[in-house]
Amino acid sequence: MIVGAIPFGILFGALAINAGLSVLATLALSLMVYAGSAQFVAAGLVASGAGVGVIVLTTFFVNLRHALYSISVVPYLKHLPQRWLLPLSFWLTDETFAAVIGRYRESEKEPGQGPNKHWFQLGSSVAMYSNWQLCTVIGIVAGTRLENMSEWGLEFAIVVTFIGIVVPLIRRFPMLVCAVVSGVCALVFRDMPHQLGLIVASIIGIAAGVLCEALS
Repeated sequence: MIVGAIPFGILFGALAINAGLSVLATLALSLMVYAGSAQFVAAGLVASGAGVGVIVLTTFFVNLRHALYSISVVPYLKHLPQRWLLPLSFWLTDETFAAVIGRYRESEKEPGQGPNKHWFQLGSSVAMYSNWQLCTVIGIVAGTRLENMSEWGLEFAIVVTFIGIVVPLIRRFPMLVCAVVSGVCALVFRDMPHQLGLIVASIIGIAAGVLCEALS
């Protein structure tokens, strides 16, 4: 996951600088927002002259998928105090979720794992967060010195990373139905404003998966 995020982070840093964001603003997005796809959307909206309200609303909808991640990990983390839950929730990204959810589910079958398995999530989170900050800095430097980085094709890393996240999680037929239906609907509704098509596709995909499981 870290390898896949490297070109993703470098590309963000370069595109943000080329979109007119300052070095400080670009660093702040990675440090305080820390959401790759939302950061790309925000940088694009800034470049197009969109207002603050539109930027906040759009990135909010893009990041709603993290609520689904949170629901999935709640059973494994609900015993933790707030000093753990706050940083782990901030650092819960697509990659970290993919890395830890399988381990959490396996821990249910292995009582010896004990109550400290959340340290695994902390390790994943810190590693991914540090990697993202470093790649953002590299992208900022590259964006100020190199031209037309957006034409280098580095965005392929986004697709590859998400394929690597989704495919290992598809273990039963209802999951496959959910993934396929979500993907098709995301294409159908891609022109909806504020990236709402992603949320609509997620809801339809989940409904299709639940229905398939109920009928099987």
